[in-house]
Amino acid sequence: MPVDLVILDIMLRNEDGFSLCLRLRTTSRLPVIMLSAMADHTDRVVGLEIGADDYLTKPFDQRELLARVKAVLRRTVDPVAPSSPSTRPVLCFGGWQLDVARRELRSSENALVMLSGGEFDLLLSFAEHPQRVLTRDQLMDMARGPDHAAFDRSIDVQVSRLRHKLETDPKNPSLIRTVRNGGYMFATTVRRA
Repeated sequence: MPVDLVILDIMLRNEDGFSLCLRLRTTSRLPVIMLSAMADHTDRVVGLEIGADDYLTKPFDQRELLARVKAVLRRTVDPVAPSSPSTRPVLCFGGWQLDVARRELRSSENALVMLSGGEFDLLLSFAEHPQRVLTRDQLMDMARGPDHAAFDRSIDVQVSRLRHKLETDPKNPSLIRTVRNGGYMFATTVRRA
């Protein structure tokens, strides 16, 4: 039976959830929701930085967990629909190819780059609005929908993760630039293949 999503507790018997999530991210794009009794802000940031698509602290209402599972699946699972170049494009920028239908990012050497569901949605938002300053709130709405409840800096964490995957020098980015007191700008030309 295929797996659509992983719900991963941080406190496991033989291995902690953080290291398991890191190992999972090296081989899979499978969406991950992390659970933890640790409500510290740092733990949530670490969970998102290592590749989790969402993070929920215990105790929680089962309906909230179900709602988060559905939201993550909406963002990460491809709809079953015929793909055509006009509705499911491949977006090309700076030697990279973002295949919208397959939810894949490929380098100029055609190597597959693993992205979490949240990273893919954020990169797609950037690629669909190149050369334009986007605020954190705009990016959150575009990538996750207006009803998404996340802490203020989750976009910053995902931008940092994308920079490490896309940029030659993540500390001096050329693709995803920070605009002081504005947000971020995807500073490249994007074309549809």
